[in-house]
Parts: sequence; C-alpha cells; structure tokens
Amino acid sequence: MKKIYEQDPWLMPYKDAIDARHEHIWQTLKHIAGDGLLKDAVNNHLYYGLHQCEDGSWVFREFAPNASKIFLIGDCNNWKRTEAYALKPLGSGNWELKVPEMFLRHGQLYKLYIEWPGGGGERLPSYATRVVQDEVTKVFSAQVWAPKPYQWKHGHAGKRPNPLIYECHIGMASEKEKVGTFEEFRKDVLPKVKALGYDTIQIMALQEHPYYGSFGYQVSNFFALSSRFGTPEEFKALVDDAHGKGIAVIMDIVHSHSVENTLEGLSEFDGTDHLYFHQGPAGRHPAWGSRCFDYGKDETRYFLLSNVKYWMEEYHIDGFRFDGVTSMLYWDHGLGKDFVDYSLYFDGGVDEDAVIYLALATRLVKEMNPAGFSIAEDMSGMAGLAAPFEAFGVGFDFRMSMGIADHWIKWIKERSDEQWSMGEIWWELSGKRVDEKTISYAECHDQALVGDKTIIFRLMDKEMYFAMRRDSQNGIVDRGVALHKLIRLVTAGTAGDGYLTFMGNEFGHPEWIDFPREGNGWSFKYARRQWSLADNEDLRYGDLRRFDSEMIHLLKKEGLLKYRPELLVADEEKKILIFKRKNCIFALNFSPAGSFANYGVSAPAGDYVVVLDSDQPRFDGFGRLNEGEHHVALPERCPNGNQAYDHTLKLYLPARTAFVLKQV
Repeated sequence: MKKIYEQDPWLMPYKDAIDARHEHIWQTLKHIAGDGLLKDAVNNHLYYGLHQCEDGSWVFREFAPNASKIFLIGDCNNWKRTEAYALKPLGSGNWELKVPEMFLRHGQLYKLYIEWPGGGGERLPSYATRVVQDEVTKVFSAQVWAPKPYQWKHGHAGKRPNPLIYECHIGMASEKEKVGTFEEFRKDVLPKVKALGYDTIQIMALQEHPYYGSFGYQVSNFFALSSRFGTPEEFKALVDDAHGKGIAVIMDIVHSHSVENTLEGLSEFDGTDHLYFHQGPAGRHPAWGSRCFDYGKDETRYFLLSNVKYWMEEYHIDGFRFDGVTSMLYWDHGLGKDFVDYSLYFDGGVDEDAVIYLALATRLVKEMNPAGFSIAEDMSGMAGLAAPFEAFGVGFDFRMSMGIADHWIKWIKERSDEQWSMGEIWWELSGKRVDEKTISYAECHDQALVGDKTIIFRLMDKEMYFAMRRDSQNGIVDRGVALHKLIRLVTAGTAGDGYLTFMGNEFGHPEWIDFPREGNGWSFKYARRQWSLADNEDLRYGDLRRFDSEMIHLLKKEGLLKYRPELLVADEEKKILIFKRKNCIFALNFSPAGSFANYGVSAPAGDYVVVLDSDQPRFDGFGRLNEGEHHVALPERCPNGNQAYDHTLKLYLPARTAFVLKQV
C-alpha cells in the first residue's frame, strides 16, 4: 500500500515527520498490547467498577492513587461511612472491596466517599455503568444493575463502505413535549428510518451527561448509558431491532473532553486535578469550560480504549463518530485557526499523544468488529487522518466534510440566487482527498441549534408559519421548497463516500432546537420532532420527505457513492450544473427564472430514463417534465462544458429543477 506522501506529493516535505509519527504509534501499540491484539489488552472495564461474581458476591475496584481512604456509601448502609464498606488499598493506586451477595441488591443507589490529604468528598465511580438522577433533588448516583442478561436476536448489520446516515437524538425524537425513550424510538422512529432508506443511525448523547441541554457533549460518566432515555436492556433491544432491519448503529463518542463537575465527573476525582487530565491550564478547555485529557498517560489510554471496547462489546455498537477531534489534535484546540498550510499538521502545535490515541482507537474498532467503522469530526483537514494505518495514516474510515454545511450557509445568507457560482459549488462539494473517505451533509444537528438556522428556515424564515399549506400561494415558500430539494440532491450526489442528515431535516422540520433551560422556562417545545407535519397531507412537508426518501433509495439501489462524480457542465451564466456518477447523470438548474430547452450535455452513447425529478407534483413541484421520460444521446459533439464523450443529450431544464437520468 502506498504511503500518504507517495499519493500526495505535497506531503513529501513532511515524510520524516509522518514516518516518526507512524513509528511512535507502532511503539505505543507494542507497549500496550505486546505482540498480541489491542482488544485483548484493554479490559479496565472488566476489572474496575462493580461486578457480581459467579457465587453471587460482589467486588468493587477503583483507581485513585491520591486517595488515603475510600468508602462505598449508599442505600446499602444508609449512606454512612462504615468499615464494612471500606475499600482496601492494593497498591499502584488501586482499591478493592469484596462483600457478600446480601450486602448489595439490584436497583440500589451508591456512591464513593474518597478521602485524600487535606480533604475529601463524594464521587461517582469512574467506571460506573449505570447512573441515575433523582427527579426531586436532581442529584446523580450510581446504581447497582444486575438484571437477567439480554438475549440478542440479531447479528451486526454488516459493512458500510458507503453509509447513508440518519443522525438522531433519542430524547428529542418524541413529538410530545418531554424526554423521549429508547422504546418510543424503537417503535416509532426506527420504522421511519427504514422506510426513508437510510442504512445507519448515528445516535447522540448516549454517554451520561449532567446537563440535558449539552446535547450529550459534556460527558460525566463515560461507561454509563444515559438513564434519562431508559434502561440498558431497552437500548439493547433498540440496537437489536435496528440490526434486524438491516440498520447499523453508531454512536457519538466523546473522548475529546470531560465535564469539570467534581460530584458527577472525573475532575479532581481523588483530590488532584490531573488523574486523567493535563495538569494546570493545559487541562482546561478555554472555550468549553471542560477538562482536557492527557492522552500520553497510560491510565488515560487504558480508560478511553476500554471505553471503546465496552460500548462495542456490551451494546453491539457498529462504530463511532468521534466528537471534537480537532480540539484533541491541537494544543490550541484549533480555536480561531485557519488551516491553510500542511505544516500545521506536523509542527509543535500538534498533540502527538492525541494522534497516537486516535490511531489506537480506530484500530481497536476494527479488531472488535472488522465491519465496524469510525468517523472523525475534524474541521482542520489533517492529512492522513482518514487514511489507513498501513498507509501511515491515523486510521479513521471517514471524516466529516464539515465545510460543506458552512458553505451552504454562506451562499444562502450572503448571496442572491443569481450570484451562486456553479463552479464554486462543484469545487466545494466534490473536492476531496483521493486517499480518504468522507461523509457529506448539507446540514446536521449543528445547523439546527438555537442561534443558528436550518436550511429551510434560512430559505423561508417566518413564511414557514403561514404558507406551508398546499393551497397557499407564496413565492418565498415555492423557492424554499425547490432549493431545499436541489441542495440535498447536489450534496448527496457529489458526496465523497457517505451522506448524512439530521432527523426531521429531511422534511424541512421548522424552527430551531432549544433544550429546556432557565431562559425558556424549562420548555420542551423546541426539543422534539413534529413528525405529524410530514404525515399531514394538507401540508408540504410530506412531499419533501418523499423526495428525500426516493433520493436515498436511488443512491443505494445504484450504488452511486462507490464511484467518483465527473463534472460535465458548470454554466455560470445559466446557473446549470450537470455531472455524471456511474450510470447516472445529475442535471440541476439553479436559475430562479430561466428555463432552457434542448440544452446539450456530453454523454456516453445510449438510452436514458428520468429516475428522479424534483419537479414532480408528488414532491411539491410543478410537473413541467414527464415522469419517466426517455432520452437518447445523439451522435454529435456537445457545445457545452466537458466534451469528454462523442454523444450529446438534449435536455429541457426548467428553472429551479433537478433530475437524474439513468443510462438504460
């Protein structure tokens, strides 16, 4: 396999740095796993935390090197520090408690009380796998959880070389103004995902987090499934059901930082500020108000790698989208930084220990499940991040194409339709490193948060509230509906290797996302999904959903994302963009008023049929094209754009319309 600098000559000046990085990763792997597999060497979750033995007795272990004494307190002993529940020091910072079966029962609440030189306090166990919050006091406690083991019915969903991802949040997936549950999602939302054609769900906020409004990105308990959505068994049933429907399940995993809370999280766990984190200012994120891991420490590496293994082992997760990778990779967390030079990927500003950790984590995913995959949320574009380890890359299967959503915001917000550049759209949407796979999206959850706007809201604004009925006449809404379809089709059609949408955005869910907080009276009004809007045939939302579904099914049926797109026309004057992908030709006319007859485009010889047309009435279009219309490429040179082929298709391109032709 060619090295990344052999595929990209611009990387050759950094060959020595890339070689040294690769060797450092390799040596760290050997340090942890020896000559064996990494997955066999990272089992902290099996040692630490609370476990029930075969004879029914209990053993609890914790790592707290600065502790002078540790007690287990809880329902079992009226929350008193007693010698019967005092942990014994084992050396090397390890502590252990063994008690008979009768001392602890399923469902009981407990915590640790840790004493250290000069102080002490209550803490939640660092490897707790079940944490619950009291509805009245809002205090979090660990919970003894030892139910009858879940019986899995289905195996994994299989490989996803070109995933079609439905990003979702369990809590806000309910239409009711409340926190949704795993069971409700399994029964109500999974069938919608299946019908839409998406083959992967990416679930947010699964790791326990004290503040619901953090969207799950301020994690306190890394091994604990958030109890606000239900039980571990209910989540396993959701994953199992998804696998039965042929849907892979990946989760947002947050290893980029941790909450600074001491009562719920890892911060100052044993009285020190650097047990798993950097000491001093480097251990605190200047923008997020959270703690930054020291990825060079063995205890941190084992903790986080065991966490990766735990989620895949315990819940049959198919992979991960690693959050905040840019923040991990750079000492300045990439804040206010423009990554315009390759040197920034290899200079002293890179936290090489973080690079090593991520390389080990991506390797572990593959060892746990060869069909498993990992996605990097990185906006820096670090070269090699999503290249195989064998090519001297870091090993992610995909990276998020985060710039695409930003460009759509810029184009919609700052330019009139007449100012949109077809060449710029093509360049920004299709420009990918050839040695890396990417996930494209027009918008994800980020663009839906309060303070920002979804694409549909940017296009229509307040008109959404008054003119989304079929019988309304509104030019702003007509424009918004048309462009919503075109933007999604061109983004998916040019996608590097996978495509993503956030739940509800496929039908243009109105308004923003605003979680319950003091500023909105702790309201759930904007932290839910109004599925009924798309089910109401008097409204236009359902037509947008139909278009999205047929688009996704087409991509999947034809296997288009396995192939690179080829530009045929980028007509700046007429606002026409046409490109070919495998056996399909995508034709888009972004012009607000210009419709063009007999527009020529270079194409391979043969017959073509329209297989998707955004202007069909069932997609809330004007029906200016005949459904299933056939075309024949004529044996003549095309006067427009790329003249790669010796035949020409003559097309009618109505204003603000897109369609896909399939070669028969």
